[in-house]
Formats: sequence, C-alpha cells, structure tokens
Amino acid sequence: MPNNVSADLWTGRTDHTERRSSFRYHQIVELIDLDKLKTPSDNSCAIIGFECEEGVRRNQGRLGAAKAPNSIRKALSNIPWKLQENSCIYDVGNVICENDYLEEAQELLGNIISDIFSKSVTPIILGGGHETLYGHYLGVRKHIGKDASLGIINIDAHFDLRSYEDQPSSGTMFRQILEHDKNSHYFVLGIQRFGNTQELFDKADELGTRYMYEEDMHEGNKDAIISELNEFIEKHDHVMFTLCTDVLNAAFAPGVSAPSPFGLTPMIVRSIIRTVASHEKTLSFDICEVNPAVDENGRTVKLGAYLINEAIMAFLGGTNNDIST
Repeated sequence: MPNNVSADLWTGRTDHTERRSSFRYHQIVELIDLDKLKTPSDNSCAIIGFECEEGVRRNQGRLGAAKAPNSIRKALSNIPWKLQENSCIYDVGNVICENDYLEEAQELLGNIISDIFSKSVTPIILGGGHETLYGHYLGVRKHIGKDASLGIINIDAHFDLRSYEDQPSSGTMFRQILEHDKNSHYFVLGIQRFGNTQELFDKADELGTRYMYEEDMHEGNKDAIISELNEFIEKHDHVMFTLCTDVLNAAFAPGVSAPSPFGLTPMIVRSIIRTVASHEKTLSFDICEVNPAVDENGRTVKLGAYLINEAIMAFLGGTNNDIST
C-alpha cells in the first residue's frame, strides 16, 4: 500500500533537532509504504487511517468523520514524545472508502491491519465512522486465527447492535461479529439508558453482551471498573480495543457524529485507555466518530489526539498507564 499521507500533516514546533528528550511526534513519526515496513527490533506502533463515513451516512448520523484521520494527525504532531530510543511510530497512510463501497473498504482495512501485525507492530487506527471497527476486527481475526478467544472492549454510549439485514452501517458492527463468530465476546463501557432502545438492550442480553452504564463510569467507581475490565480480559486469549468518541460528554467533545449532553469525562476515558492498552493481551486500538466538520475550535480533534497519545504510550511501555493514577 503506497503512503497517501502528506508530510505536511506532520509538522510543528521544534525545540531541538538532536535531543530526543525535546522531540515531538512530528520529529519521531516515519511515513512509510506498508510494503517497505520491515519487522523492527523495538517496540513500535503503526498509524493507519480510515477515511470513511459511509456507515454513518447509512445510520443517518452527522457527516464529517471521514476528515478525522488527517485532522487528528495534525493535532497529534505537536504533542511531546515521551518514550526512549527503543520505541518508534510509523504512519502507513489511509484507506479511503470511495463512493458507497463500505464493505470493500472494511475488507481492505482488515488486510492492512493483518499485514501490520505480521511485522510485529501494533496497529493504531484513526477512523472514520465507527464502521471502522468492523475492518479492525477483520484484521485482528485474520491475525489470531478463527479458534482464538477474542474479547472486544468498546467505550461507547451505544451498543451498535442494530440489524444489518438491509445493509451494514456504523450501528451494526458488533451484531455482525457476534452472530457469526462464536469465539468473540463483547464488553461496552458507557452505555446510556436513553441512548438505546429497549430492543437493543434485549439484543445485547441475547448476545451475551457485558456492559456498564454511563452513570456508573466515574472517578469514584474506579475499583469496580478495574475489576470488570480485568475479569473480562482474563477470560480471553486476545483483546481488541475501540473508542467511539460520542461516549464523551458533549461539553468536552462537541465534534462527534452523535453528541450527547450526558456522557463520560475525558479523565475516566483516559484511565480506561491506560489500563486496557497497557495489558499484554491487548493487540490494537481504534478511535472513531471524531467529526471535524462540526467541531468547535478543534476541541474534539485535539482531545482525540491526546487520547491516541495515551494509547500509544501505554502500548509502548510509557509511564502513567495505570487507572489509579
């Protein structure tokens, strides 16, 4: 896959050109074609973008999320890099969903993610609508094989268990997975009681979905959150991890496809990311539904970049990756 990302996205302040301790992301990131990415001898992550909002359109959400991957890159580029010499980060470009060919784009994303795994590199996926998750899943399942037990952790206000009988969308992915893959199991944190119909709650129970309500996701309940997460993770061979930013309170994240006056604080989301991404069973992470077209002064894009940074630091062994900090 040739890299289709402009180096101009990775620019920012330069405090020093030689001291790594003064570097920011734009001084660390290496833009590279996927077929030229060699298996590194160090801890590494690879960013792959998914320029797609076809699933959001099908789900009648606010359009604009396809612009998020490049917008997040620009916001991430100026964040200080905190890891030492043995950690690297690559950018292998974007998968672009053209016309309405969602399923083909998801399949391509899955193949690229599988290729990234084959290089012993951790994929970091920048959505796009939350339909990104299905392509992410295809890549993980291809990598681990059909018989491995897979835990899917989702921070989200919505179950995304709608029917896909007519067509898949950004609201169907987890049902698609659970109804066809008996070795995958689903845990969603941040569910809003009035953000999902009773039919969706019934479907969640039918499919064995584990969930925590939004009102229980607060700083005073960290021990319970940790316990639930650890119990779920320990039951599975591997874990994949996804964040739908509409789980955040709209006061903090107005630029999402489905904003809500209720929702989680960035602090508790950051804590969950630190805990899950630092676990040895967790393979990969995606962020979805950031919508630059309806954002206010780039607030949501910047928050998304900071949460991506938290995941990368946790995956690569950075500090402050415990939920209790």
